Amino acid sequence: RVTVETIPPLLSGGVRFFIAGLIVYVFLLVKRKGFAGVKVTRRELLASTAVGTLLLLGGNGSVNLAEVHVPSALAALIIAAVPLWVVLLRVVDGQKVARGTMAGVFVGFIGVSVLVLPGGGSSGASLFHLLLVVVASISWATGSFFSKKLPLPKDPFLSTGIQMLTGGVVMTLAGVVRGETSGLDPSQFSGASIAAFVYLIVFGSLLAFTAYVWLLQNAPISKVSTYAYVNPVVAIFLGWLILDEKVTPAIILGASIIVVAVATVIRIETRSAAPEPASVPATDSSPDPELEFAEARA
Repeated sequence: RVTVETIPPLLSGGVRFFIAGLIVYVFLLVKRKGFAGVKVTRRELLASTAVGTLLLLGGNGSVNLAEVHVPSALAALIIAAVPLWVVLLRVVDGQKVARGTMAGVFVGFIGVSVLVLPGGGSSGASLFHLLLVVVASISWATGSFFSKKLPLPKDPFLSTGIQMLTGGVVMTLAGVVRGETSGLDPSQFSGASIAAFVYLIVFGSLLAFTAYVWLLQNAPISKVSTYAYVNPVVAIFLGWLILDEKVTPAIILGASIIVVAVATVIRIETRSAAPEPASVPATDSSPDPELEFAEARA
């Protein structure tokens, strides 16, 4: 959130992911001594672009836009519902889901409602911007889900680099279309925003997003989603400590409901060994923040 205080949200997100993707790609290019080591097929490039767009523009970009008006802790709590959306996508995909899992999803969305609906934990944020965070959560879940199905590069690091490059370009273009370059004056960027921007390139993109992509390829998505246990609590604490964000009883209630629901869903899914989406040599979403995603949003 500190970044978007003085730097346009889509441009800041797009440029930082492009820079991070370029660093990863150049590193692989040098390490593998030529383009032969980083070659991808047209299908892999298109799939990487699709997933990168869902995760970075749809997920991270939407949160960046919303966080101009929505407290970071509140946004992170709504994003924590990503595992619940993944379950719904599995249902739509025709996969069997345990009743206990569906009950957890229902309870989780009650927690989201507590945060989003007027009079709840919205902290004065507009319904539009809160729903934009919900859209980000759905987009991040969709990108994560289809990363198990689409023909992404087998190498998770190459996949990460391409997704950040293509997703960064798409997000930057979206910022241009939105008019964020009109009257842009870098001299007006605050030192805090620039520092946060650099921090997010290293920790939000190069480290957190790359780790998320690697996990999506090498672990079941239900286990990858366990980050949702911790992110909301960390986001609330840091928002209160650093950004002086208010922590209302409604936010605590909504956070508790979501965390319990996500924990229940993941526990049931792990114990029942529910089938994951079939993996077609695939990899890859950023808080997030991000959520990480929450960090990756900023």
